[in-house]
Amino acid sequence: MIEIIKRNNETDYLRYAEGNDILRFIINNGMIDISDVQDSMEAMKREELLKRHPYKIWQGKEGKWYTYLPDEKKGRVQRERNTQREIENLVIRYWKTQEENPKITEVFEEWNDRRLELKKISDATYLRNRQIFDRHYGEFGGRRIRSVSMESFQDFLEEQVSEKGLTAKAFSNLKTVTRGLLKRAKKRKLIDFNVEELFQDLDTSETDFKKVIKEDYEEVFSEEEMPRMISYLKENLDAKNIGILLMFATGIRVGELVALKHEVFDGNTFKIRRTETRYMGEGGKYVYDVKEFPKSEAGVRTVIIPEDYTWLCSKIKMLNPFGEYIFTDKDGKRMTTNCIRRRQERNCRKLGIYRKSPHKIRKTYGTILLDHNVDNRLIMEQMGHTDIACTENHYHRNRRSIDAKSQIISSIPEFQAK
Repeated sequence: MIEIIKRNNETDYLRYAEGNDILRFIINNGMIDISDVQDSMEAMKREELLKRHPYKIWQGKEGKWYTYLPDEKKGRVQRERNTQREIENLVIRYWKTQEENPKITEVFEEWNDRRLELKKISDATYLRNRQIFDRHYGEFGGRRIRSVSMESFQDFLEEQVSEKGLTAKAFSNLKTVTRGLLKRAKKRKLIDFNVEELFQDLDTSETDFKKVIKEDYEEVFSEEEMPRMISYLKENLDAKNIGILLMFATGIRVGELVALKHEVFDGNTFKIRRTETRYMGEGGKYVYDVKEFPKSEAGVRTVIIPEDYTWLCSKIKMLNPFGEYIFTDKDGKRMTTNCIRRRQERNCRKLGIYRKSPHKIRKTYGTILLDHNVDNRLIMEQMGHTDIACTENHYHRNRRSIDAKSQIISSIPEFQAK
Protein backbone atom coordinates (compact mmCIF):
# COMPACT_ATOMS: atom_id res chain seq x y z
CA MET A 1 0.00 0.00 0.00
CA ILE A 2 1.25 3.50 -0.82
CA GLU A 3 0.78 6.67 1.20
CA ILE A 4 0.96 9.99 -0.65
CA ILE A 5 1.51 13.23 1.23
CA LYS A 6 1.42 16.74 -0.24
CA ARG A 7 3.82 19.29 1.23
CA ASN A 8 4.59 22.83 0.03
CA ASN A 9 2.71 22.20 -3.26
CA GLU A 10 5.05 19.34 -4.09
CA THR A 11 3.88 15.73 -3.98
CA ASP A 12 6.19 13.42 -2.13
CA TYR A 13 5.63 9.70 -2.47
CA LEU A 14 6.40 7.85 0.70
CA ARG A 15 6.54 4.18 1.38
CA TYR A 16 5.20 1.84 3.97
CA ALA A 17 7.33 -1.06 5.22
CA GLU A 18 8.04 -2.50 1.73
CA GLY A 19 10.26 0.47 0.86
CA ASN A 20 10.72 2.87 -2.07
CA ASP A 21 11.81 0.20 -4.53
CA ILE A 22 8.25 -1.01 -5.19
CA LEU A 23 7.00 2.53 -5.77
CA ARG A 24 9.93 3.36 -8.04
CA PHE A 25 9.29 0.22 -10.12
CA ILE A 26 5.58 1.07 -10.50
CA ILE A 27 6.27 4.67 -11.58
CA ASN A 28 9.15 3.77 -13.95
CA ASN A 29 7.05 1.14 -15.68
CA GLY A 30 4.12 3.45 -16.28
CA MET A 31 1.82 1.62 -13.92
CA ILE A 32 0.88 4.93 -12.23
CA ASP A 33 0.07 8.18 -14.02
CA ILE A 34 1.46 10.93 -11.79
CA SER A 35 -1.03 13.52 -13.04
CA ASP A 36 -3.91 11.18 -12.16
CA VAL A 37 -2.51 10.76 -8.66
CA GLN A 38 -2.18 14.52 -8.25
CA ASP A 39 -5.77 15.01 -9.40
CA SER A 40 -6.92 12.37 -6.92
CA MET A 41 -4.99 14.09 -4.15
CA GLU A 42 -6.56 17.44 -4.99
CA ALA A 43 -10.02 15.87 -4.95
CA MET A 44 -9.35 14.23 -1.59
CA LYS A 45 -8.08 17.49 -0.11
CA ARG A 46 -11.08 19.36 -1.48
CA GLU A 47 -13.45 16.84 0.08
CA GLU A 48 -11.60 17.02 3.41
CA LEU A 49 -11.86 20.82 3.59
CA LEU A 50 -15.55 20.83 2.65
CA LYS A 51 -16.26 18.28 5.40
CA ARG A 52 -14.47 20.51 7.90
CA HIS A 53 -16.71 23.47 7.01
CA PRO A 54 -19.16 23.87 9.93
CA TYR A 55 -21.89 25.67 7.96
CA LYS A 56 -24.24 24.31 5.34
CA ILE A 57 -24.01 25.36 1.68
CA TRP A 58 -27.38 26.05 0.12
CA GLN A 59 -29.00 27.44 -3.05
CA GLY A 60 -31.35 30.38 -2.70
CA LYS A 61 -34.68 30.84 -4.51
CA GLU A 62 -33.06 33.21 -7.00
CA GLY A 63 -30.47 30.55 -7.96
CA LYS A 64 -27.43 31.89 -6.13
CA TRP A 65 -25.41 29.80 -3.67
CA TYR A 66 -24.79 30.75 -0.04
CA THR A 67 -22.82 29.80 3.06
CA TYR A 68 -21.29 31.35 6.16
CA LEU A 69 -17.62 31.85 6.94
CA PRO A 70 -16.20 32.33 10.46
CA ASP A 71 -15.42 35.92 11.45
CA GLU A 72 -13.37 36.85 14.51
CA LYS A 73 -15.41 40.01 15.20
CA LYS A 74 -18.95 39.07 14.16
CA GLY A 75 -18.75 35.32 14.76
CA ARG A 76 -19.79 34.54 11.16
CA VAL A 77 -20.58 36.37 7.93
CA GLN A 78 -22.74 35.27 4.99
CA ARG A 79 -21.16 34.86 1.57
CA GLU A 80 -22.76 34.28 -1.85
CA ARG A 81 -21.61 33.10 -5.29
CA ASN A 82 -23.31 32.37 -8.59
CA THR A 83 -22.58 28.63 -8.73
CA GLN A 84 -22.07 25.77 -6.32
CA ARG A 85 -18.53 25.30 -7.57
CA GLU A 86 -17.70 28.94 -6.89
CA ILE A 87 -19.06 28.88 -3.33
CA GLU A 88 -17.17 25.63 -2.64
CA ASN A 89 -13.97 27.19 -4.00
CA LEU A 90 -14.48 30.13 -1.63
CA VAL A 91 -14.85 27.75 1.32
CA ILE A 92 -11.76 25.78 0.30
CA ARG A 93 -9.63 28.92 -0.10
CA TYR A 94 -10.73 30.08 3.36
CA TRP A 95 -9.75 26.84 5.09
CA LYS A 96 -6.46 26.56 3.20
CA THR A 97 -5.59 30.05 4.44
CA GLN A 98 -6.42 29.02 8.00
CA GLU A 99 -4.10 26.01 7.68
CA GLU A 100 -1.29 28.31 6.58
CA ASN A 101 -1.98 30.73 9.48
CA PRO A 102 -3.23 28.70 12.45
CA LYS A 103 -4.14 30.10 15.83
CA ILE A 104 -1.49 30.07 18.57
CA THR A 105 -3.69 27.57 20.42
CA GLU A 106 -3.62 25.19 17.43
CA VAL A 107 0.17 25.35 17.19
CA PHE A 108 0.47 24.64 20.92
CA GLU A 109 -1.82 21.61 20.64
CA GLU A 110 0.15 20.31 17.65
CA TRP A 111 3.44 20.68 19.57
CA ASN A 112 2.14 19.14 22.80
CA ASP A 113 0.37 16.26 21.02
CA ARG A 114 3.42 15.44 18.93
CA ARG A 115 5.77 15.32 21.92
CA LEU A 116 3.42 12.89 23.64
CA GLU A 117 3.14 10.72 20.50
CA LEU A 118 6.95 10.56 20.24
CA LYS A 119 7.14 9.69 23.97
CA LYS A 120 9.33 12.72 24.66
CA ILE A 121 7.02 13.66 27.55
CA SER A 122 4.85 11.71 29.99
CA ASP A 123 1.08 11.94 30.25
CA ALA A 124 1.54 14.01 33.40
CA THR A 125 3.80 16.54 31.62
CA TYR A 126 1.36 16.67 28.71
CA LEU A 127 -1.42 17.58 31.14
CA ARG A 128 0.75 20.12 32.97
CA ASN A 129 1.66 21.85 29.67
CA ARG A 130 -2.06 22.06 28.84
CA GLN A 131 -2.86 23.60 32.23
CA ILE A 132 -0.05 26.17 31.95
CA PHE A 133 -1.17 27.19 28.47
CA ASP A 134 -4.84 27.49 29.46
CA ARG A 135 -3.96 29.49 32.58
CA HIS A 136 -2.13 32.17 30.60
CA TYR A 137 -2.95 32.33 26.92
CA GLY A 138 -6.72 32.84 26.91
CA GLU A 139 -7.68 35.49 24.34
CA PHE A 140 -4.06 35.86 23.15
CA GLY A 141 -4.05 32.17 22.19
CA GLY A 142 -6.87 32.82 19.72
CA ARG A 143 -4.72 35.12 17.57
CA ARG A 144 -3.38 33.94 14.21
CA ILE A 145 0.30 33.23 14.69
CA ARG A 146 1.54 34.84 11.47
CA SER A 147 0.04 38.14 12.59
CA VAL A 148 1.80 38.14 15.98
CA SER A 149 5.24 39.78 16.04
CA MET A 150 8.16 38.91 18.28
CA GLU A 151 7.52 42.15 20.19
CA SER A 152 3.90 41.14 20.80
CA PHE A 153 4.98 37.82 22.28
CA GLN A 154 7.50 39.64 24.49
CA ASP A 155 4.88 42.12 25.68
CA PHE A 156 2.48 39.25 26.42
CA LEU A 157 5.07 37.34 28.49
CA GLU A 158 6.19 40.42 30.42
CA GLU A 159 2.58 41.38 31.18
CA GLN A 160 1.87 37.91 32.59
CA VAL A 161 4.48 38.45 35.31
CA SER A 162 2.71 41.47 36.77
CA GLU A 163 -0.90 40.58 35.90
CA LYS A 164 -0.75 37.06 37.34
CA GLY A 165 1.81 37.77 40.07
CA LEU A 166 4.10 35.01 38.85
CA THR A 167 6.93 33.47 40.81
CA ALA A 168 10.23 32.89 38.99
CA LYS A 169 9.37 29.18 38.72
CA ALA A 170 5.88 29.83 37.31
CA PHE A 171 7.38 32.19 34.72
CA SER A 172 9.98 29.59 33.80
CA ASN A 173 7.16 27.09 33.18
CA LEU A 174 5.33 29.59 30.96
CA LYS A 175 8.52 30.24 28.97
CA THR A 176 9.05 26.49 28.46
CA VAL A 177 5.59 26.08 26.91
CA THR A 178 5.97 29.24 24.83
CA ARG A 179 9.41 28.23 23.58
CA GLY A 180 8.06 24.83 22.56
CA LEU A 181 5.14 26.12 20.51
CA LEU A 182 7.30 28.80 18.88
CA LYS A 183 9.92 26.25 17.84
CA ARG A 184 7.12 24.23 16.27
CA ALA A 185 5.91 27.36 14.48
CA LYS A 186 9.46 28.08 13.29
CA LYS A 187 9.78 24.53 11.93
CA ARG A 188 6.56 25.02 9.96
CA LYS A 189 7.84 28.40 8.72
CA LEU A 190 4.91 30.19 10.36
CA ILE A 191 7.23 32.74 12.01
CA ASP A 192 10.49 34.26 10.82
CA PHE A 193 11.95 35.74 14.02
CA ASN A 194 14.66 34.15 16.19
CA VAL A 195 12.98 32.30 19.06
CA GLU A 196 15.95 32.42 21.46
CA GLU A 197 16.44 36.12 20.77
CA LEU A 198 12.86 36.69 21.91
CA PHE A 199 13.64 35.23 25.34
CA GLN A 200 17.05 36.88 25.64
CA ASP A 201 15.51 40.32 25.15
CA LEU A 202 12.73 39.96 27.72
CA ASP A 203 12.63 42.92 30.10
CA THR A 204 12.33 41.04 33.40
CA SER A 205 14.46 40.86 36.52
CA GLU A 206 14.43 38.94 39.80
CA THR A 207 12.69 41.84 41.56
CA ASP A 208 9.68 41.51 39.23
CA PHE A 209 8.69 38.08 40.49
CA LYS A 210 6.47 37.27 43.42
CA LYS A 211 8.45 35.94 46.34
CA VAL A 212 7.03 32.94 48.14
CA ILE A 213 8.45 32.88 51.65
CA LYS A 214 7.82 29.72 53.65
CA GLU A 215 8.81 29.32 57.26
CA ASP A 216 10.86 26.33 58.38
CA TYR A 217 7.91 24.92 60.35
CA GLU A 218 5.91 24.73 57.09
CA GLU A 219 8.63 22.87 55.21
CA VAL A 220 10.10 20.27 57.57
CA PHE A 221 9.25 18.35 60.74
CA SER A 222 11.05 19.96 63.66
CA GLU A 223 13.29 18.13 66.13
CA GLU A 224 10.32 18.02 68.51
CA GLU A 225 7.64 17.08 65.92
CA MET A 226 9.40 14.15 64.25
CA PRO A 227 9.71 11.89 67.36
CA ARG A 228 6.02 12.52 68.14
CA MET A 229 5.01 11.60 64.61
CA ILE A 230 7.21 8.47 64.57
CA SER A 231 5.74 7.28 67.89
CA TYR A 232 2.20 7.87 66.64
CA LEU A 233 2.85 5.94 63.40
CA LYS A 234 4.32 2.98 65.34
CA GLU A 235 1.33 2.90 67.67
CA ASN A 236 -1.13 2.99 64.76
CA LEU A 237 0.48 0.62 62.29
CA ASP A 238 -1.44 -0.17 59.13
CA ALA A 239 -0.40 -0.26 55.47
CA LYS A 240 -0.56 3.53 55.02
CA ASN A 241 1.34 4.35 58.20
CA ILE A 242 3.97 1.68 57.42
CA GLY A 243 4.49 3.44 54.09
CA ILE A 244 4.80 6.83 55.79
CA LEU A 245 7.33 5.40 58.25
CA LEU A 246 9.35 4.05 55.32
CA MET A 247 9.38 7.57 53.85
CA PHE A 248 10.67 9.04 57.13
CA ALA A 249 13.43 6.39 57.23
CA THR A 250 14.52 6.63 53.58
CA GLY A 251 13.31 9.93 52.08
CA ILE A 252 11.75 8.28 49.01
CA ARG A 253 9.14 10.14 46.98
CA VAL A 254 5.49 9.30 47.63
CA GLY A 255 5.08 8.33 43.95
CA GLU A 256 7.96 5.86 44.36
CA LEU A 257 6.42 4.45 47.56
CA VAL A 258 3.05 3.51 46.03
CA ALA A 259 4.78 1.84 43.05
CA LEU A 260 6.94 -0.51 45.18
CA LYS A 261 6.83 -4.27 44.58
CA HIS A 262 8.12 -7.06 46.85
CA GLU A 263 10.72 -8.08 44.27
CA VAL A 264 12.76 -4.88 44.79
CA PHE A 265 13.56 -5.61 48.48
CA ASP A 266 16.84 -7.27 49.42
CA GLY A 267 17.81 -7.30 53.11
CA ASN A 268 17.89 -3.71 54.38
CA THR A 269 17.89 -2.21 50.87
CA PHE A 270 15.38 -1.83 48.06
CA LYS A 271 15.57 -0.63 44.47
CA ILE A 272 13.63 2.28 43.00
CA ARG A 273 12.66 1.34 39.45
CA ARG A 274 9.22 2.87 38.94
CA THR A 275 6.96 5.68 40.09
CA GLU A 276 3.36 6.82 39.86
CA THR A 277 2.27 9.25 37.15
CA ARG A 278 -0.99 11.15 36.79
CA TYR A 279 -2.75 12.36 33.65
CA MET A 280 -6.18 13.45 32.46
CA GLY A 281 -8.18 10.56 31.04
CA GLU A 282 -11.47 10.36 29.18
CA GLY A 283 -14.33 12.27 30.75
CA GLY A 284 -11.95 14.75 32.37
CA LYS A 285 -11.03 12.40 35.23
CA TYR A 286 -7.48 11.94 36.49
CA VAL A 287 -5.88 8.57 35.82
CA TYR A 288 -3.18 7.30 38.18
CA ASP A 289 -0.74 4.91 36.53
CA VAL A 290 2.74 3.49 37.10
CA LYS A 291 5.64 4.14 34.76
CA GLU A 292 8.70 1.93 34.78
CA PHE A 293 11.25 4.68 35.29
CA PRO A 294 11.36 7.25 38.12
CA LYS A 295 11.52 11.02 37.74
CA SER A 296 15.10 11.11 36.41
CA GLU A 297 18.06 8.82 35.67
CA ALA A 298 19.37 9.50 39.17
CA GLY A 299 15.99 8.34 40.45
CA VAL A 300 16.93 4.76 39.47
CA ARG A 301 18.79 3.82 42.64
CA THR A 302 19.24 1.47 45.60
CA VAL A 303 17.96 2.90 48.88
CA ILE A 304 19.31 1.93 52.31
CA ILE A 305 17.01 1.38 55.31
CA PRO A 306 18.67 2.36 58.65
CA GLU A 307 19.37 -0.59 60.98
CA ASP A 308 16.88 0.55 63.61
CA TYR A 309 14.14 0.52 60.96
CA THR A 310 14.85 -2.86 59.36
CA TRP A 311 11.90 -4.26 61.35
CA LEU A 312 9.78 -2.49 58.75
CA CYS A 313 10.92 -5.06 56.16
CA SER A 314 9.09 -7.91 57.94
CA LYS A 315 5.95 -5.77 58.19
CA ILE A 316 6.20 -4.91 54.49
CA LYS A 317 6.54 -8.60 53.54
CA MET A 318 3.15 -9.23 55.11
CA LEU A 319 1.43 -6.56 53.01
CA ASN A 320 -0.31 -8.06 49.95
CA PRO A 321 2.32 -10.87 49.77
CA PHE A 322 0.88 -12.49 46.64
CA GLY A 323 -0.10 -9.31 44.81
CA GLU A 324 1.79 -7.11 42.39
CA TYR A 325 2.09 -3.97 44.51
CA ILE A 326 2.87 -3.77 48.22
CA PHE A 327 0.61 -0.91 49.22
CA THR A 328 -3.00 -1.74 48.39
CA ASP A 329 -6.40 -0.87 49.84
CA LYS A 330 -8.92 -3.31 51.34
CA ASP A 331 -10.17 -4.17 47.84
CA GLY A 332 -6.67 -5.10 46.67
CA LYS A 333 -6.27 -2.02 44.48
CA ARG A 334 -2.95 -0.19 44.42
CA MET A 335 -2.96 2.85 46.68
CA THR A 336 -2.42 6.18 44.95
CA THR A 337 -0.33 9.09 46.15
CA ASN A 338 -3.57 10.80 47.16
CA CYS A 339 -4.32 8.00 49.67
CA ILE A 340 -0.97 8.54 51.41
CA ARG A 341 -1.30 12.32 51.24
CA ARG A 342 -4.73 12.33 52.88
CA ARG A 343 -3.56 9.98 55.64
CA GLN A 344 -0.49 12.10 56.38
CA GLU A 345 -2.60 15.26 56.61
CA ARG A 346 -4.92 13.45 59.04
CA ASN A 347 -1.94 12.31 61.14
CA CYS A 348 -0.71 15.90 61.42
CA ARG A 349 -4.17 17.11 62.38
CA LYS A 350 -4.51 14.48 65.14
CA LEU A 351 -1.15 15.48 66.65
CA GLY A 352 -1.77 19.21 66.35
CA ILE A 353 1.18 19.57 63.97
CA TYR A 354 1.15 22.08 61.12
CA ARG A 355 -0.14 20.20 58.07
CA LYS A 356 2.74 18.84 56.02
CA SER A 357 2.52 16.82 52.81
CA PRO A 358 4.54 13.63 52.14
CA HIS A 359 7.04 15.78 50.23
CA LYS A 360 7.86 17.58 53.51
CA ILE A 361 8.91 14.20 54.93
CA ARG A 362 11.39 13.98 52.06
CA LYS A 363 12.64 17.51 52.82
CA THR A 364 13.04 16.56 56.47
CA TYR A 365 15.11 13.51 55.48
CA GLY A 366 17.37 15.60 53.21
CA THR A 367 17.84 18.20 55.95
CA ILE A 368 18.85 15.52 58.49
CA LEU A 369 21.50 14.09 56.14
CA LEU A 370 22.95 17.55 55.47
CA ASP A 371 22.89 18.49 59.17
CA HIS A 372 24.92 15.36 59.98
CA ASN A 373 27.50 16.13 57.27
CA VAL A 374 26.82 12.92 55.37
CA ASP A 375 29.02 12.48 52.29
CA ASN A 376 27.57 14.39 49.34
CA ARG A 377 27.69 11.36 47.04
CA LEU A 378 25.70 9.26 49.52
CA ILE A 379 23.13 12.04 49.95
CA MET A 380 22.64 12.26 46.18
CA GLU A 381 22.30 8.47 45.93
CA GLN A 382 19.71 8.26 48.71
CA MET A 383 17.71 11.24 47.47
CA GLY A 384 17.94 10.37 43.79
CA HIS A 385 19.41 13.77 42.89
CA THR A 386 21.95 14.46 40.14
CA ASP A 387 23.44 17.48 41.93
CA ILE A 388 24.05 18.14 45.64
CA ALA A 389 23.09 21.78 45.00
CA CYS A 390 19.50 20.62 44.42
CA THR A 391 19.41 19.11 47.90
CA GLU A 392 21.13 22.07 49.56
CA ASN A 393 19.06 24.78 47.82
CA HIS A 394 15.62 23.19 47.91
CA TYR A 395 15.64 20.73 50.81
CA HIS A 396 17.85 22.12 53.59
CA ARG A 397 15.90 23.87 56.36
CA ASN A 398 16.39 24.60 60.06
CA ARG A 399 14.55 21.95 62.12
CA ARG A 400 15.04 23.64 65.48
CA SER A 401 12.00 25.09 67.22
CA ILE A 402 11.72 28.81 68.01
CA ASP A 403 12.54 28.06 71.66
CA ALA A 404 15.67 26.13 70.67
CA LYS A 405 16.75 28.92 68.31
CA SER A 406 16.10 31.47 71.07
CA GLN A 407 18.28 29.53 73.52
CA ILE A 408 21.15 29.40 71.00
CA ILE A 409 21.01 33.15 70.42
CA SER A 410 20.59 33.91 74.13
CA SER A 411 23.61 31.75 75.06
CA ILE A 412 25.99 33.95 73.07
CA PRO A 413 28.10 35.88 75.63
CA GLU A 414 27.89 39.15 73.74
CA PHE A 415 24.08 39.09 74.05
CA GLN A 416 24.05 38.39 77.80
CA ALA A 417 23.59 41.16 80.32
CA LYS A 418 26.74 41.82 82.36
